[in-house]
Amino acid sequence: MAASPLYICGPTASGKSSLALNLAEALDGEIINADAYQLYQGLETLAASPTLEEQEAVPHHLYSVLDLAETLDANRYRKMALPIIEEIQSRGKTPIIVGGSGLYLKFLTHGPSPVPPGDPTIRAELDLLSLEELLARLETLDPAEAATINRQNRRYVTRSLELCLLTGQPVSELRKDWQQPDPPDLRGVYLDWPRDELADRIAQRTAIMLAGDALDEVAALPPDATTAAKAIGVAEIQAHLAGKKTLEETSERITIATRQYAKRQRTWFRKEAWLTPIERNELPEELLLEFEIGETK
Repeated sequence: MAASPLYICGPTASGKSSLALNLAEALDGEIINADAYQLYQGLETLAASPTLEEQEAVPHHLYSVLDLAETLDANRYRKMALPIIEEIQSRGKTPIIVGGSGLYLKFLTHGPSPVPPGDPTIRAELDLLSLEELLARLETLDPAEAATINRQNRRYVTRSLELCLLTGQPVSELRKDWQQPDPPDLRGVYLDWPRDELADRIAQRTAIMLAGDALDEVAALPPDATTAAKAIGVAEIQAHLAGKKTLEETSERITIATRQYAKRQRTWFRKEAWLTPIERNELPEELLLEFEIGETK
């Protein structure tokens, strides 16, 4: 019988990759990436991808596989990940899916969201508006969505507003319709750190990133890197490279944006009832037994 996938979820900087590596070694498993930006080749430092040494310890999939100019969405990710999961299972291994992109994971576990496709006419009209104007309209049509969305990501804001206009109802209400029963074999955890400790980890990661290759990665982004350019840190580093912000100011801006994103991630995963919350990134004994692990390394 094929082993059901194991999902390791949580906010950025919570230690998902290291926990997944330990579990993969203990379970004879293989790791599949579910972080949107770790799929891109050329964003390894900015996206905090596993090191080459870590990727050589156990098989890793869907890391650095996309060109920076390629576009990506949750449905495309699902089509990329499902065959890999099935292939790993066919060899008697355990697929371990790790990441913090909640929508990508939702598409993978529950299927695509039942929302209408985009409308070129409406999208063209929205593209003429500034981000501030888009947010103002979204706040009017759907205050709940406006309060939780990534307000710096124009693509997300535009899509939410587009759905409000297409359906005539708040997109936050549409999301409630996406309540398919959880598949019976779903198993996974989300890492839930104390807020202050996670904030410290985020600050440390930001410092390491800026001391590494992140500046060079952003400088090398091509003009058509429309999806990759949405990664946290890109706009902030571009402002620094243009001489508009000091490195210290850039670090602070990235840290704040990352903390805000982590808050949204925590909110998302806490709503997924099938995920078991664990403190920090250590599995308690009862889950070790459930996952048939004597001990993690």
